[in-house]
Amino acid sequence: MKPILLASILLSSLSLANAATYTIDSHHTNARFSTLHNNTSSNVGGFFMLDGTVEFDLSKKNGSVDVIIPINKLNSGNPDFDKHLKTPDFFNIDQFPEMRFKSDKFVFNGDKLDEVHGDLTILGKTKHIVLKAKNFNCYQNKMVNKEACGGDFTAQIKPTDWGFRAPNDAKIKIQIEAFKQ
Repeated sequence: MKPILLASILLSSLSLANAATYTIDSHHTNARFSTLHNNTSSNVGGFFMLDGTVEFDLSKKNGSVDVIIPINKLNSGNPDFDKHLKTPDFFNIDQFPEMRFKSDKFVFNGDKLDEVHGDLTILGKTKHIVLKAKNFNCYQNKMVNKEACGGDFTAQIKPTDWGFRAPNDAKIKIQIEAFKQ
């Protein structure tokens, strides 16, 4: 391994060493999509009961997120369409039961989280994307007496980059809320 790469990995590990760990609350976390259908209305759907972790340290302006998105929790509001989306024509749940987003960089504007850069894996293919952060905030959740952090994260992607036949771009929105451990 080249010395510069090794140093970069070590510095990244050290910079998150003091970050707080948060566990994703699957009841308040989801990933939704919308894509144009035959140049008329939009097809929409979402994945629920996501799992994962967030590392966050505002004082050092860094963090990471690792979110697992289960395909079996897909809901478009139409059970027949859900079954079709789970076939090899689309998400191929038998071969690829989950998607995953794993960040490699948080970008701040002052003290405000502005972007999360990382890799999105769908159908076994991984592509780098940038999620725009909105409403990211941490607060004391009185119901569970723990600190919670969360926000909305959006991007526009080209489904063809992952092997879908869909000709139109898709908007994705990942809503995350996580509790400090």
